[in-house]
Amino acid sequence: MLEELRQEALEANLRLPRYGLVRLTWGNASAIDRGRGIVAIKPSGVPYEGMCRRDMVLVDLDGRVVDSSLRPSADTPTHLYLYRAFGQIGGIVHTHSPLATAFAQAGRPIPCLGTTHADHFSGEVPVTRALTPAEIAGQYEANTGAVIAERLAGSSPLACPAVLVRSHGPFTWGATAVQAAEHALVLELLAQMALATLQLCPHQPSLDPHLLARHHARKHGDGAYYGQR
Repeated sequence: MLEELRQEALEANLRLPRYGLVRLTWGNASAIDRGRGIVAIKPSGVPYEGMCRRDMVLVDLDGRVVDSSLRPSADTPTHLYLYRAFGQIGGIVHTHSPLATAFAQAGRPIPCLGTTHADHFSGEVPVTRALTPAEIAGQYEANTGAVIAERLAGSSPLACPAVLVRSHGPFTWGATAVQAAEHALVLELLAQMALATLQLCPHQPSLDPHLLARHHARKHGDGAYYGQR
């Protein structure tokens, strides 16, 4: 089972450069085995080229390495915080994809301007508050997870499977690590569409809420009817 977990994490990581979402080593993906409380995550600073299943680092939910000679991603505490906060998610991805990161650096949410966005997110993609100097000086990566969880308080993480960390970049998640990677790709495309729309029409209003709700419901929830059974 743990080798399957490693394989899932590897596949999600390898999708990131394939989707054009990462350069160099700028990103990471993880997968969790909830029954064992074990997370498989990309090793820190290791290039994607030539990465194999055995390179995935196994850690427990307290961050202790349980099987690897490599160090886990520096963002591991952020992933672990989110896994502890949201029991529904099975995989997490972090990238510095250019346009989603531009919105994060600007401290602006990605508005829902059309039905393509509504098909995947139940509203705007939110942005966190800035971390305080004390949070930055302390357990910075864990505190990054905390501000994401704080921003999502009262919301379903699967209805809006992404948050922009202010001045940093996007984190996405899903029921699986591969789904989290797909959400990272969708997020970057939505950022591209939103930016182009706002350049053409700077005062474009958000999508009509009735149309948003209808499009989101077509793909999500008990009444979803998009795709095959």
